Amino acid sequence: MNTIAVIGAGTMGNGIAHVFAQSGYQVRLVDLSEEALANALATIEKNLQRLLSKGRIEESTVTETMGRIATSSELQKTVADVDLVVEAASERLDIKLKLFAELDASTPEHCILATNTSSISITQIAAATQRPEQVIGMHFMNPVPVMKLVEVIRGYSTSDQTTTTVLDLSKKLGKIPTEVNDYPGFVANRILMPMINESIETLFHGVAGVQEIDTVMKLGMAHPMGPLQLADFIGLDVCLSILEVMFEGFKNPKYAPCPLLVNMVRAGKLGVKSGEGFYDYSDSKKAEVVSAQFA
Repeated sequence: MNTIAVIGAGTMGNGIAHVFAQSGYQVRLVDLSEEALANALATIEKNLQRLLSKGRIEESTVTETMGRIATSSELQKTVADVDLVVEAASERLDIKLKLFAELDASTPEHCILATNTSSISITQIAAATQRPEQVIGMHFMNPVPVMKLVEVIRGYSTSDQTTTTVLDLSKKLGKIPTEVNDYPGFVANRILMPMINESIETLFHGVAGVQEIDTVMKLGMAHPMGPLQLADFIGLDVCLSILEVMFEGFKNPKYAPCPLLVNMVRAGKLGVKSGEGFYDYSDSKKAEVVSAQFA
């Protein structure tokens, strides 16, 4: 396992590329947008410089890590000889099915196809390929360079060999992998998203304000970040998408998204990335403060 392709250069994709490259792997970061690729490299270097300034890494680590990352907007050529693909594209089933069919046709037979999906069925994604035994979920937490957990999700046909390989690989990245089975939301979001949704319901019904709800959870439950601020950090559109997947998968009303969340997403208030969510991030420094909490 030497060469890794990461598909998608957004927040999760650049974080995944960062940890693989810093761990000594050759990384190919793929995205259709050249701007996204440039921003990803800038983000990775910025995060490495932050670690350097805190004395956690040496200057040589910055140079070597950046040197292991190559970017490309051409998928087929880039993945033709890789050992592992980690997909971190949009959280939409149609996109993932199309992408995995293309990856299946373009990668070597031995290549493992992993997805960073936070809620979509691994079994369903694997069905788009001719190698379902080599398809697996590799759900990193945000921010990837900092958070230790990797949720490793077995699809219905995922082999023991594929699972063992990914568990071992996650440990080599300095992460703590936890194996779970393939049900909507897996473990992390099956528990987290109803909490966030209930926090939004609490706000929606006027029980308390944004600051008050987050303060109760931070001081009363020892959460490092309140659920509404965390929702802003994740992205309200992502939270809505995950809840919709779980609601569709379980047909249980407890997973139905709060109307306030639906309306905020429709209005384009997505959290940190849009400049406004439950909090105002119009000042770029405020967004930097939120991101730095996990640094």
